[in-house]
Amino acid sequence: MTEHRPASRRLILLLIIITSFINPFLGAAINIALPTISEEFSMGAVGMSWVAMAFLLSSAVFLVPLGKLADINGRKRVFFIGNIIVTATSILCALSHSGAMLISLRAIQGIGSAMVFGTGIAIITSVYPPNERGKAIGITVTAVYVGLSLAPFLGGMLTQYLGWRSIFYATVPFGLLVIWITVKYIKEEWADAKGEKFDLPGSIIYVFSMSAFMFGFSRLPEVSAVVLVAVGLVGLIGFTILELRLKFPVFNMVLFSSNRLFAFSNVAALINYATTFAITFLLSLYLQYILGMSPRDAGMILITQPIMMAIVASISGKLSDTHDPRILASTGMGIIVVGLIMLTFLTEQSSITYLVVILAVVGFGFGMFSSPNTNAIMGSVHKKYLGIASATVGTMRLTGQMMSMGIATLILQLFIGNRPISAQYSTEFMTSMRTTFVVFVVLCILGVFASLARGKSFRESEEL
Repeated sequence: MTEHRPASRRLILLLIIITSFINPFLGAAINIALPTISEEFSMGAVGMSWVAMAFLLSSAVFLVPLGKLADINGRKRVFFIGNIIVTATSILCALSHSGAMLISLRAIQGIGSAMVFGTGIAIITSVYPPNERGKAIGITVTAVYVGLSLAPFLGGMLTQYLGWRSIFYATVPFGLLVIWITVKYIKEEWADAKGEKFDLPGSIIYVFSMSAFMFGFSRLPEVSAVVLVAVGLVGLIGFTILELRLKFPVFNMVLFSSNRLFAFSNVAALINYATTFAITFLLSLYLQYILGMSPRDAGMILITQPIMMAIVASISGKLSDTHDPRILASTGMGIIVVGLIMLTFLTEQSSITYLVVILAVVGFGFGMFSSPNTNAIMGSVHKKYLGIASATVGTMRLTGQMMSMGIATLILQLFIGNRPISAQYSTEFMTSMRTTFVVFVVLCILGVFASLARGKSFRESEEL
């Protein structure tokens, strides 16, 4: 690995921090503006949901192919082009004159976001030595959580005072800054898989299969959703068989079959996101429909979790430079289990203090898990796979988030059906919420075992 001066590393880290804030912000801030957008463009519930869904889906399904493309053609190049796409589509989204135009542009913006997210962690891993990598990754993860934390507040303020279009305009100066610094100051390129052939057929199968699976899972328990999930799973099985036969696969399955650290760390990440992402969704409904709180007040309480995540993630990332990431991450997931168990005891009479404590516990556990786990994944592979490893981390995150929402939605449907959530059905809602948290507890306990089963410290894999 080429040695980089501290000043050069800090400049690269600054770019990754900015993009790690902006992309989650764009994904989450728009949610608060959906009612306003729906009213302006006369969109129904389905169309409104697609404004958010299009970005998330395209980001998730393109991460792996674009991560591999970055390994072959250069991570800086893909990172640079991705930022151009995100910035350009932000301007165009703000100028949208119809719901269809906005949804289409959000899908393209998601592809740009995938190019940025699929290379950011890989570039950091390329330029930082192992004894400093965890700290840098921790700072990057913190930027993600800060973006998620501030998105509801800043998105609401911008929408209320300047209109929903200002959410997109506000990110443009940051995008232009990243583009300018990349062109002027970042001269090195990282393409450790240069010369390999890009697997286009495998990429197409993967994109369509992941799209079917993730979209279907988000719509469970509809019959059509079950069919889509099944089609997606069959496609992914076919994709796996194809990739095992290729010399230059878009996703080297050997990373999972022969690299225990990589495999179990990713499984742990998938389970972690699958058991935590829907917490905010369920508690938002609980606070507003059961306790009768306003959206603003509910948001002020729910922000406890991401704030705690942001504080702990940078600390745990630095600790993973000197302590075994397996122990740190497993401890974090164990703390999440404690928080989930506490959530199962929520009632209509529970105090806000009790809920804030729970959110703080879950946020602490998540922050303790995420940075060390990412550090372990990135340190477990050969440098020519850094792009695909970075993309896999992002894919596990987004797939886990979709699965979490799918589980929560499925259980809500089983107990409440298509009836609107209201105080009238508070008993059914509370039962469904507690059931969901019990399922999450069981899954998260399995995640702890997966985290512990990954093997010894990633440093033993540095020479892979």
